[in-house]
Amino acid sequence: MADGHDRGRDHGGDLSGAMARFGGTEDDWIDLSTGINRVPYPAPPASAAALCDLPGRAAIDRLCTAAQGAYGTDWPLLPLAGAQAAIQLLPVVAPEGAVRVLGPTYNEYAGAFEAVGRAVETVAGAEALAGAGLAVIVNPNNPDGRRLAPEALRTIAATVGLLVVDESFADPHPELSLLPGACPENVLVLRSFGKFYGLAGLRLGFVLGSDALLGPLAGRAGPWAVSGPALEAGALALADAGWRADSRARLSAETARADALAEAAGWRPLGGTALFRLYETEDAAEAQARLARSWIWSRIFPYSAGWLRLGLPGSEAEWDRLEEAL
Repeated sequence: MADGHDRGRDHGGDLSGAMARFGGTEDDWIDLSTGINRVPYPAPPASAAALCDLPGRAAIDRLCTAAQGAYGTDWPLLPLAGAQAAIQLLPVVAPEGAVRVLGPTYNEYAGAFEAVGRAVETVAGAEALAGAGLAVIVNPNNPDGRRLAPEALRTIAATVGLLVVDESFADPHPELSLLPGACPENVLVLRSFGKFYGLAGLRLGFVLGSDALLGPLAGRAGPWAVSGPALEAGALALADAGWRADSRARLSAETARADALAEAAGWRPLGGTALFRLYETEDAAEAQARLARSWIWSRIFPYSAGWLRLGLPGSEAEWDRLEEAL
């Protein structure tokens, strides 16, 4: 029986496997295996109307207006239940031709297209995307933080049928975003809400692009693609420019703190974003186990014996535990 998870594709989060191996309860663990902000937006409890009523047009419009303001754009946008929901819908608008993904990167792109019988090529350089029917770039990239400037992305767009730019980790790095510029006819941009705002359980994200591309996606997503509580909390958080600026500043400072701790432990920083860091270790599985014995969970990758990704702690107590474990 399906349990709602594809066990063929590994992800961060879900501490059940860590607890089975190393013990403890969820309250004992610090989950640094994801790129989710551990200092979340202080959203109030959902209202009775958000919980009880079907999501209405006015609530959707409030969310969309707040999102356009936060992202500094006038691009049309479609709210969905997380950026993952947008990834699952991409085959609906994918042109014929090769599907190429700039990698290594988030593995759900390959999964979404392979599930509908489309072959996926992972390429190591952006120049190899040219000629693709659909090309995918995660910017900044997960897990190594590779970055392409907006001008470079627009140049690439001119060489492919449809360019998908995943900006799930771009909130702390607004200079990388395509959204403040004009909306090309053959580009879709994906944004995650839950990562930067630390509210991943709400399941909220956006796909932005031309009306011609968003129309088929909206039709497949259906009339209530986002829950009432997500519409309400999302509109409130995205409109809070002060919290956004404070969080960007804090995260920027804390990346240097994390890198210093890792270097003191003998790990080499390889990059990352303001929401997670990537390190080269002598043995990533052993490094993960060392942290796990202190009930700190991290992320390793099947394609690298040395890479370990670490999110940022959310409190001084968590920073102290990380330093002690390292």
